[in-house]
Amino acid sequence: MKSKLIFAAVLCTCLFGSLFAEEVPDSEMQHTFVMIGADHAYDLNPYTANYSAEAQILTGLYEGLYSYDPKTLDPVPALASDYKLSRNKKRWTFTIRQGAKFSNGEPITAYSVRDSWLTLLATEGAPYASLLDPIRGAEDFRMGRIKSDGVGILARDEKTLVVHLEMPTAHLQRILCHHAFSIVSSKEGVYSGAFVLASSEKGKLELKKNPNYWDAEHVYLPAITIESSNDLKENAWKVNTGRADWVSGMVETVAVLNKNAIRIAAEYGTEYLFFSCKNAPWNNADFRNALIAAVPWAELRKDSLVQATTLVYPLAGYPAVEGLEDTSIEDAQDLMALAKEKAGMSANQKLELTFGITGSQRMKKEVELLKAAWEPLGVEVKVQTTPEERYLLSIPSWNADLFSYSWIGDFADPLAFLELFRDGSTLNQSKWQNKDYNRLLKEAAETNDAVEHNRLLADAERILLDDGVVLPISHSVCLHVVNPATVGGWYTNALDIHPFKYIYFRADVSTVPNIVRR
Repeated sequence: MKSKLIFAAVLCTCLFGSLFAEEVPDSEMQHTFVMIGADHAYDLNPYTANYSAEAQILTGLYEGLYSYDPKTLDPVPALASDYKLSRNKKRWTFTIRQGAKFSNGEPITAYSVRDSWLTLLATEGAPYASLLDPIRGAEDFRMGRIKSDGVGILARDEKTLVVHLEMPTAHLQRILCHHAFSIVSSKEGVYSGAFVLASSEKGKLELKKNPNYWDAEHVYLPAITIESSNDLKENAWKVNTGRADWVSGMVETVAVLNKNAIRIAAEYGTEYLFFSCKNAPWNNADFRNALIAAVPWAELRKDSLVQATTLVYPLAGYPAVEGLEDTSIEDAQDLMALAKEKAGMSANQKLELTFGITGSQRMKKEVELLKAAWEPLGVEVKVQTTPEERYLLSIPSWNADLFSYSWIGDFADPLAFLELFRDGSTLNQSKWQNKDYNRLLKEAAETNDAVEHNRLLADAERILLDDGVVLPISHSVCLHVVNPATVGGWYTNALDIHPFKYIYFRADVSTVPNIVRR
């Protein structure tokens, strides 16, 4: 959903509340739901939004042909009621749901879907647009090489959308759950999801239930207030006193009275550093690998709850990939000397590397560690900073050599990570290119054999690591405070997405003392 920054501040170990059995929500109990998240300037354009905090909101405001199951994150039919797949797996025919409407009452049709996807492909800087590249002509259209009528997205009539693919794409339904592929009206303030944006002001968003939503009968909350606050103590006080129903990340857990409300879980995400391959000599794998050999991995990762040696979080069924964890200054010096010799440089030539950071204490610490590690190799690390809220947007045009990134997979498949480095991908910030890597991703997307799919992707990740593009640091951990005794429909999951559509209030059966109830 995501690049996506992780704001969780894990301050203590905790108990996990058990999930309750399925129940029918009591309509009389439903009222405005209050969520608190990190202070953040939201981009609520589904085509360009890039953060997990925005994904949480956009899955409530917009909907596509599929949406996420709140427990498993499997694709659930949304604006598509049915589909048919051709024998060669290269033609998908979707049936648009009867009665589907935008929030202003206008019908959602196959033409609406086509227009939305073409607009996404034509939007400059849309990070997820290249995920539609398996569609015939999609890449050529977004690159400006053909017109829209050459794209294999066809509306046969108002209820029938036909999508022609260049190659079989077994994970297409999973991709289509993402907010970037939502159905978007050309009219401002009109939405396709379960909620509409009623008001927006600094530090607060107000969402109201969309009465024209096709499944409004099963949307239980009448309204949602989303507040922004980085005050950990105040946020704990608000949840203790019933002024907040869900705090995401920004909370002092030791101050939370009901420890059963604290949810800490591993996410399908990774924090890492990556090289930009624009400038010499760092566009050369020999020089990158010389630096990587000197990285003090133990020190770099020591504050991580879940240390990462690979880019891809190891899912069940994904073959083991040997990660990056060995440190040897002697090996690094030998590799650097050889790299300089092959490049025709003198052995004592000084090199400069620019590290682009936000100025946070965590990134400053990373800079100091790498400076000390790389100085014996004749490398001077220089620093350029930009405010955190502009960091990700600045990377494509920033002439630096090393960046920090956090990514949460948008669907439960290693492709969700490996797409970040595919040549031609709109998510490829590094500009790294490798034909063998691209070939393996293509073959993995085409096969319907899950074992072979994972084997091919593991081979691709090995190429990425061998080429010295990424420096994995940690796998993401999410922190939330939400009371299972009073809130239903909220489930811990790997992508840390919790669709508002399913959330509801239940009768409070908590036995925890000293908690003020509404």
